[in-house]
Amino acid sequence: MPAFPAKRRSCVKKSVGRAAPDFCHGPTIPSLAPRFVETTAVLQARRRGAPVVIFDCNGVLVDSEQIAAAAAADEFARAGIPITPELVTRYFSGRRPADMLASVEAATGRKLPVNFSATLAAATLARLRAEVRAMPHAAHALTWLRGPKCVASSSPPDRVRTSLETTGLAKFFNFLFSASDVRNGKPAPDLFLHAAARMGVQAADCIVVEDSPAGVSAATAAGMAALGFVGGSHAGAQLGEQLILAGARTIVADLRHLKSAVVALRGW
Repeated sequence: MPAFPAKRRSCVKKSVGRAAPDFCHGPTIPSLAPRFVETTAVLQARRRGAPVVIFDCNGVLVDSEQIAAAAAADEFARAGIPITPELVTRYFSGRRPADMLASVEAATGRKLPVNFSATLAAATLARLRAEVRAMPHAAHALTWLRGPKCVASSSPPDRVRTSLETTGLAKFFNFLFSASDVRNGKPAPDLFLHAAARMGVQAADCIVVEDSPAGVSAATAAGMAALGFVGGSHAGAQLGEQLILAGARTIVADLRHLKSAVVALRGW
């Protein structure tokens, strides 16, 4: 999996007001785990019992699922495996790229080229830089959520960083996690439990915003409240029902309604 280039520098930036986000390595987490700089707002939020809100990235913060699916379909076609973007989304939304490739190999009985993973990652990053947009009203929702929050994504670290920086959303987060940091990807709970542990909170104190059944299942397995989001361009008519069946407590189609949904779940 691609990871951030190693850079030796302080993870804490001195500034007036909110601390600037940084993308630094901890000593034992080599990919996407910048250290958390607690601000006055975060400390106040914890004292009043506000939940930690954990965001998936693709399909929640950025409208990237169709972009990534198209890139994957093109690369599979070049390898002689015809898979449509729609099938990529249907079967692999919310899953790690490595898990997707393993599933395709198992289903087709064919080995992908040795460099396929790197080629797919490069193609996806190129498309994201050119095409990705923030989900409508994402900045509005993140501005309101002044309490502790983080990103926990199945994507490799460089894809998460590229998506957030390209859309201007990176400034809202001090804590970013990738499934590259854990043994098992979604629908296993590993990533969300890792995020909660790194932020120093219990799973019961977390609300997860997810757009895939795999992600909702992971949040539920972790003992967290899952909020299903169906506002992405990839969302089909049945997605809300699928998320509810996976364990989502409620469904939101517009991030402007995230505030009321969080209040309803935890009484923020």
